[in-house]
Amino acid sequence: MKITEHIKKANGKTLFSFEVIPPKKGNNIQELYDNINPLMEFKPPFIDVTTSREEFVYIHKENGLLDRKITRMRPGTVGICAAIKHKYDVDTVPHVLCGGFTKEETEYVLVDCQYLGIDNVMALRGDAMSHQKYFEPNHEGNHYALDLVRQIQNLNSGKYLHDVVESSNKSDFCIGVAGYPEKHIESPSLQSDLKRLKEKVDAGADYVVTQMFFDNQKYFQFVQAARDIGIKVPIIPGIKPIAVERHLQLLPQVFKIDIPESLISNIESCKTNKEVRNVGIEWAIEQSKELLAAGVPVLHYYSMGKSDNIKAIAKALF
Repeated sequence: MKITEHIKKANGKTLFSFEVIPPKKGNNIQELYDNINPLMEFKPPFIDVTTSREEFVYIHKENGLLDRKITRMRPGTVGICAAIKHKYDVDTVPHVLCGGFTKEETEYVLVDCQYLGIDNVMALRGDAMSHQKYFEPNHEGNHYALDLVRQIQNLNSGKYLHDVVESSNKSDFCIGVAGYPEKHIESPSLQSDLKRLKEKVDAGADYVVTQMFFDNQKYFQFVQAARDIGIKVPIIPGIKPIAVERHLQLLPQVFKIDIPESLISNIESCKTNKEVRNVGIEWAIEQSKELLAAGVPVLHYYSMGKSDNIKAIAKALF
């Protein structure tokens, strides 16, 4: 079922969903199941599965030099989506990236999703590689998430990269895209960023999931600004509970987001990581309660591979 259909079927009730990351290459998928299992009691209608782009590894050669190789440390997103869908009878949303993939490879991913009965995809540009200052698109790859949305919509219309396929079995993907309440790191302004978001929606995006934020007013203002320029699709808030003190430096640096002073103060007064984790949980609960009261369509949590804090939050809300 499409995400938009889940939202419509809920008839105004706020849904619970979360995002997981694939296990590292060579690890057992049971580790992933162990983190999903505790959250299934809250009946998520869908689970997002992230995709990691390629990265460089350095291998020592016999002559003492280093050989640089490209690898994917967390492959298998589509297979993991299929496994989760089969095991839990829940819809899954694979993240599809521009970075690291040619348009041809993207088409193969989408065809695999269609064969597996996956109805939803999240279209993302992806981040720059670690050695790049700015994002650089792959040769023959999509440059922007807008291009990716257009490719997915073309496939929905039966238009493949090299030809139009006459078929009564066209894909019908529900397309999600990212939104940034505090603007994308590379955008010159929030208004400019909203224009890019509207372009994605106009091209066929069906819903938006926001980047994490810790001040609900940033989300409410973002939604209002989006509505004001004609974006009418559901805008789902993305929430991440702070788990360790270093998140105070890491999250603003990586995602260019603000953390409220009261949250900073509460975390800095903690003496252990357990106390920090509890502060993060309580803050996320209060955030979620206000968003619930506002009638958001879904509360979407970034679990980052751990579910204990997400379970504590969900238990207080659902």
